[in-house]
Amino acid sequence: MDGDLNLNFSEEEIRRYARHILLDEVGGVGQARLRAARVLIVGMGGLGSPLLLYLAAAGVGTIGIADDDAVDLSNLQRQIAHATGSVGRAKIESAAEQAASINPHVRIVAHRLRVDAENVAGLIEPYDIICDGTDNFAARFVIADAAYRAGKILVSAAVLRFDGQLAIFGPGGPCYRCLYPSEPPEGAVPSCAEAGVLGAVTGVMGTLQATEVLKLILGIGETLAGRLLIWDGLAMRFRIVRLARDPVCPVCGENS
Repeated sequence: MDGDLNLNFSEEEIRRYARHILLDEVGGVGQARLRAARVLIVGMGGLGSPLLLYLAAAGVGTIGIADDDAVDLSNLQRQIAHATGSVGRAKIESAAEQAASINPHVRIVAHRLRVDAENVAGLIEPYDIICDGTDNFAARFVIADAAYRAGKILVSAAVLRFDGQLAIFGPGGPCYRCLYPSEPPEGAVPSCAEAGVLGAVTGVMGTLQATEVLKLILGIGETLAGRLLIWDGLAMRFRIVRLARDPVCPVCGENS
């Protein structure tokens, strides 16, 4: 509740967030909401990198980052939270340092783990909003199912080659399995490592993810809740598809 927000900002913070505070839709109260928010990002790759850096720059108070991978040279074409000198380091360490260098007022909580059915519930429990920046269907289903059952908002993005998708799934609305009931057969959908991806495409989708997270925290605008945004980067064409709840969905359906 806004009555519980800490509206005291230092002179340095006021200067840092001046362009936010000037916005009628944000102001001091909105900036305090951002500072009080707790967001988890799963995956510190092409999507998670710009997402983390923009949330940190915006002043989101607590940002959890989860990944078990190390930085590889092939990551640097798109994963902007990491630098050449970080090759071989844990991604969560490299990303946390980069975020802290942008905004030391933000608390970064690093979770070095591969998300699975055993640890996902405990991982997401402290956070208000869950962001999926993973690159495989197994992880996406684990995160989406757990988020729905825990009553958490999920902001989910995906990229491949020159295309991207983004949607928000929350309590009471269609869930991820209403869109994708089950994992595709092995080899049916290639990974970025197999099919490639234009680096800037991940930047666009990660930044759009960040925009939706900030809107959710601030309670402004029309979000993608219950809708799927599809972007064709080669044609520079966006379209939005409205999602419907599946009555036989194994997670949110009538007999789930």
